[in-house]
Amino acid sequence: MEIPRFSSLLRCRKWAKSDWLAASIGFVLTVFFLSFFYDPTVPSITSPTNLVKLKLSSTAKERGAFCLDGSLPGFHFDKGSGSGSKSWLIHLQGGGWCNTIASCSARAMTSFGSSNYFEDEVEFPGVLSNDPSQNPDFFNWNRVVIRYCDGASFSGHPEAEFKNGTGLFFRGQLIWEAIMDEILSMGMSDAKQGILTGCSAGGLATLIHCDYFRDHLPKDADVKCVSDGGFFLNALDVLGNPTMRSFYHDVVTLQGVDKSLDQNCVAIMEPSTCMFPQEFVNNIRTPVFLVNSAYDSWQIQNVLVPASADSDKSWAKCRLSIKECDAAQMNVLQGFRSSLMDAIGKFHQNKAGGMFIDSCFIHCQTVTPGTWHSPTSTRIENKTIAESVGDWYFNRKPVKLIDCPYPCNPSCHN
Repeated sequence: MEIPRFSSLLRCRKWAKSDWLAASIGFVLTVFFLSFFYDPTVPSITSPTNLVKLKLSSTAKERGAFCLDGSLPGFHFDKGSGSGSKSWLIHLQGGGWCNTIASCSARAMTSFGSSNYFEDEVEFPGVLSNDPSQNPDFFNWNRVVIRYCDGASFSGHPEAEFKNGTGLFFRGQLIWEAIMDEILSMGMSDAKQGILTGCSAGGLATLIHCDYFRDHLPKDADVKCVSDGGFFLNALDVLGNPTMRSFYHDVVTLQGVDKSLDQNCVAIMEPSTCMFPQEFVNNIRTPVFLVNSAYDSWQIQNVLVPASADSDKSWAKCRLSIKECDAAQMNVLQGFRSSLMDAIGKFHQNKAGGMFIDSCFIHCQTVTPGTWHSPTSTRIENKTIAESVGDWYFNRKPVKLIDCPYPCNPSCHN
């Protein structure tokens, strides 16, 4: 499979700790080893946003919470103000997964596996922005981005290190817990409002850790979760192979993820199956909002039509641009949309839940102003994603928005 562009989901100004020789080696190793372990970036950010400095965790070392290479994990914190001073929005960064020693070793030489490659400061766009014109409901909240450096959606366990005899650190769960405790000590323990959100692998982590987040905030706080591009489908590829299911099986086995997954699901199913949100989203006690495309570009390129299922290149153009699909291929894509509709069918009946399921060829839509909230943002029933999430979170109105099938929505960027 193709490797998407090799950058963070958050646009950055510079590398502060760059070791260009090591970075070059890491890139070469990554190209060699990885198939679909990193997801593509969202559309480019065109509006300037505030730059937020990196903070390495001060408690991680004593907790044994390390990135893949043994370096300290970190986060970026932008302090809230005024009416938002008691409100907290925590964003879990995305960036795919690693499922083998080789791919995790390559990942450990990048910013997705080592804080040695973290940027000193990053922009906070979209749902993270402090600009009310971009982020009308959450601009003055305390906003935190937890950097992703474990390769298993913040869900790996150290016991797997000994079992697999590797020098890598599979500590995603410990990273999540350590940084959560640190943020709680910074004022979140007194929160009146809270949102856990994330994109892609971070969107999946949002669903995995949603109830943990709820349980560690005050009982009287209004706490909800927003998963962006994290509803990965348990679907066969175009050749009938369970590519994504096999991949998740390897991730869970390698990094001991089963202990972090929904235990009601694990009790009755093969653990890696419980990585798929359709198998556990209805067990989440905390209100959840799903932001997803029915034609998610990453899933089309890696779940439905991975490169391994397209040896004759008949899908080469279509899998990269929905505009290039012929009638037969569009029928397959419409079938993929139908699979998503089936997967969220029961969740749609959940009165506390919300959703914005559009028909755009895109992956991750909350972390750029162009897709989150702007005059040209994607809309369903004339509502942007930001307006929809705000309406749902503040109980202004129920939000269960499902777009008509492609190509009906002219507001889609792609």
